[in-house]
Amino acid sequence: MKRALPVTREENFPDWYQAVVDQADLAETSPVRGCMIIKPWGWGIWELVQAALDRRIKETGHENCYFPLFIPMSFIAQEASHVEGFAKEMAVVTHHRLKAVDGKLMVDPASELEEPLVVRPTSETIIGDAFRRWVASYRDLPILINQWANVVRWEMRTRMFLRTTEFLWQEGHTAHATREDAREETLKMLEVYRELAEDILAMPVVVGEKPENERFPGADSTFSIEAMMQDGKALQAGTSHYLGTNFAKAQNIRYQSATGELEYCHTTSWGVSTRLIGGVIMTHGDDDGLRLPPRIAPKQVVIVPMLRDKPEDAELLAYCEKLEAEICKLSAFGEPLRVKLDKKPIRSANKRWDWLRRGAPILLEVGPRDMASDHVTLIRRDKLRDGDKVISQGFSRSDFLAQAPALLAEIQANLFSEAKARLDANIRTDLKDFDVIAAFFGAASEDDDAKSGFKGWVRAPWARPTGAELEAVEARLKALKLTLRNVPMGQEAASGVCVFTGRPAIEEILIARAY
Repeated sequence: MKRALPVTREENFPDWYQAVVDQADLAETSPVRGCMIIKPWGWGIWELVQAALDRRIKETGHENCYFPLFIPMSFIAQEASHVEGFAKEMAVVTHHRLKAVDGKLMVDPASELEEPLVVRPTSETIIGDAFRRWVASYRDLPILINQWANVVRWEMRTRMFLRTTEFLWQEGHTAHATREDAREETLKMLEVYRELAEDILAMPVVVGEKPENERFPGADSTFSIEAMMQDGKALQAGTSHYLGTNFAKAQNIRYQSATGELEYCHTTSWGVSTRLIGGVIMTHGDDDGLRLPPRIAPKQVVIVPMLRDKPEDAELLAYCEKLEAEICKLSAFGEPLRVKLDKKPIRSANKRWDWLRRGAPILLEVGPRDMASDHVTLIRRDKLRDGDKVISQGFSRSDFLAQAPALLAEIQANLFSEAKARLDANIRTDLKDFDVIAAFFGAASEDDDAKSGFKGWVRAPWARPTGAELEAVEARLKALKLTLRNVPMGQEAASGVCVFTGRPAIEEILIARAY
């Protein structure tokens, strides 16, 4: 049977990705360049990701709040490395009024703002200004807050969910009395992100610390979770930053210690965004469309009545409605099952493929014969085909109801196992020379590696070069469209010499092409 998408992953991975976004009805481009409209199915996924993460954020003692979209330019300018890191991405508001001239709207020159406003690229500076007011004594610490918000970064090359001018995220911000407390917070939230990625999204990740050149602007340390996509590229799926006292010094965030001395706070920030949906697509999708882990599927079970030439088959519809009500009483992953009975008056085969492209984990087809024998025909989205043949299984209605929660748990585990096996099998550890690594990856293509084939990652010895030496490393990698991802945590002491400097290695670092 022909594949459901117009292009396969092997033919052109970027085009396949865009086809999945379109055919799964996740999002569409907006009239504003680089922005997207998230459609109900895509928004349903984000709501479930958001709910799972929000619960974990609150369980770790954080409270939600909200800060303004607009940030005074002077706030951004207070931290030099921060403004340098974001300067090219900032959208700036300079006027506050329009006027009509000869029937056309234009900016009113008389409405120029006294101080330009930056549209939020991230909120460290404006939240730091609040921390300055909120903190007086060590008794006020720690401050643990989070906000769910939209962010604007003026991107040159955009791709829905992965890199858009406006995107949605959460950003946590905390202030602490000591370096130790702040670093503990940073790593605690990194673990929350790992758990979200692996347990909820079924997306295995490598947890580690970013090298100096990949740190968040103004941070002392940046940690990330890195996921491998099906084309072998890396996706930075979440970051957690220990900011040291850099922002505290820039914004005078100080507290009086127990001994009466004024000390600067140690601050952190951490966030994940709607790019996680892009990661789910590229981790789990196949040539028929999206495959959703059940924990983030807006509908986990979809019932399709096989109405054939009897669109008003009241008896069959009544049977399916009863089945829907029975499934709604079941629970999986500690929550009621999410079920949909599709009564749309279109061909049953079209409805089937509509839901399979969207990635619904379980599809139940129920026809007159199924009803007569009190059975259902089940299609699992994670195991859709045997070659070109769609796999379906017959269950008695009672057996399906008894097994549905376990089937969903099995699908969740199966998707994770597939992705984990791919990750583990495609990190090369035997390439110890930069020229060999360069040959392995090959020359960077002009079409964003659309047809360059799967490469995977390299884990190589690393001596932590800094300054001009690190800039030279970055330039060599950039010529090949390669980046340093992170230094995996929990590794044993490295042996051999650094592939860039020839000095004794301190640790190993991941090298990959990335989104």
